[in-house]
Amino acid sequence: MTAMSKMPDFDVADFRQTLGCFPTGVTIVTAMTQTGAPVGVTISSFNSVSMDPPLVLWSLARNAASLPVFHASDGFAINVLSAEQADLPRVFSSPVAERFDAVDWSTGSCGHPVLEHATAVIECKTYARYDGGDHEIFLGQVLTHRSTNRTPLVFGKGKLGALAIAT
Repeated sequence: MTAMSKMPDFDVADFRQTLGCFPTGVTIVTAMTQTGAPVGVTISSFNSVSMDPPLVLWSLARNAASLPVFHASDGFAINVLSAEQADLPRVFSSPVAERFDAVDWSTGSCGHPVLEHATAVIECKTYARYDGGDHEIFLGQVLTHRSTNRTPLVFGKGKLGALAIAT
């Protein structure tokens, strides 16, 4: 596969601003290291893919320090953040060594860290990985899932906020 080159006048910052017009949910993807230490990273690139089999995807920057952990792990947990967890995306996207000191968590049924107070949790086994340019795309087969009535946290136009749903 050959890499596509950027157009000479392509403005990455402007493109990021355009993408910010599409609000997304905010998640923290977690796994355990081979030594049993929890690892987690904030992502907003999460999507459902298939119902049969149940598949989801997310992506991680190739230069992320946690990438080797996700390569070595047999799976991961997608923790969909609730509005009350608005402080966590910064913690889990910064170089803080002890990220899990800032959150209540437990080990999920598939062995991956599950964050308390998340609006939903989806535990997966790694199904496939794909090249995604400067990111790697992870496809996970859903093994277990749960949801709550908590209000989801969303990100759009560079800001975090609670999802407002009209009734």
